Amino acid sequence: MPNVEEVKKGLWDAERKLLHHLREVRRQERHKRPADREQLTPGQRIADQVAATMGSWSFIIIQTTILFIWIVLNVTAYVREWDPYPFILLNLALSFQAAYAAPFIMMSQNRQQDIDRKEAENDYRINIKAELEIELLHEKIELLHHKFDQLREKEVASLAETVQELADPKRPPEKAD
Repeated sequence: MPNVEEVKKGLWDAERKLLHHLREVRRQERHKRPADREQLTPGQRIADQVAATMGSWSFIIIQTTILFIWIVLNVTAYVREWDPYPFILLNLALSFQAAYAAPFIMMSQNRQQDIDRKEAENDYRINIKAELEIELLHEKIELLHHKFDQLREKEVASLAETVQELADPKRPPEKAD
């Protein structure tokens, strides 16, 4: 059965190897070029643009205005009712818009999900590295505390000897016969 020190040394070596590996990965990632907009395919750029446009307040306001005008013109019959009350043509147009917008938005969300997952993995690696670095710092601090304790013990022993020497009454020198 291995003793505790051997297990600790094995774990410590494994942590050092992992820390070294994480440092190397981080150095390699620093030299990589970040994902630029130019690296996106045309489909990805279109999906992002559609999602950004349809998820904006300006789109919502413009669409609401168009729908309001559409309904008012048809209800008041200002321009010959081209889409009477149940607004079937309006429903068809909105269904058509939703049918084509949904896949674009889903493509953009899936791509963003992949980016987020990679960032989460990177954050996890950074957290592990930070944890290992902190553990190494704790070990160094414990070593320093141990050395200080040893020095303190030596100093206390030295002071105790000095006090003992000062506290003993002086003995008269021994006479030679």
